[in-house]
Amino acid sequence: MPAKKLSRDEAWEILTQYVDDPSLLAHSQIVEAIMRYYARQNGADEDVWGVTGLLHDMDWQKWETEHTFKATEILRDRGVDEVYIHAIQSHAYHFETEVEPVTLMEKTLYAMDELSGLIYADVQIRPSHSILDVKVKSINKKFRQASFARGIDRNAINEGLAMLNMELNTAIEGCINAMKENVDELGLRGDL
Repeated sequence: MPAKKLSRDEAWEILTQYVDDPSLLAHSQIVEAIMRYYARQNGADEDVWGVTGLLHDMDWQKWETEHTFKATEILRDRGVDEVYIHAIQSHAYHFETEVEPVTLMEKTLYAMDELSGLIYADVQIRPSHSILDVKVKSINKKFRQASFARGIDRNAINEGLAMLNMELNTAIEGCINAMKENVDELGLRGDL
């Protein structure tokens, strides 16, 4: 638990200083919603988990080659608690950092970040453009199709789920539920 919690408003202000790309903002909000959902499932602090999800890619748009390192610098300069910083660093485990996810929050972010991208890609190609008609079976099938959403690292998802001792279908269902709970805020209602 951080010594000093960051409010959602403070996190949004930080995020929007460095991100204005609509798709990256959407991704950040989707991951926030998923992290809040899993915090509730685990009796953890929803605000801490949500803010971490919101900020996890705050440096991606401007400093892709320094991903997580620039965020670390910015957040430390602002006096943000290391709980947030370590989680942001660890979500890029094996990609940009060797900071291993240790806490339940970090492991969840590591697994769900990529998985959320796969689900969002599925929503974008649906005729309805809606999360409301997405089924676990459909996402599981797309997960096994290497040609679908090639940029999604399935190995990271599998590794994260192994860390959590969670089945893929359970994780998919949780992500879909989180996105459905926030369908309008996330702009995922589509035509339904």
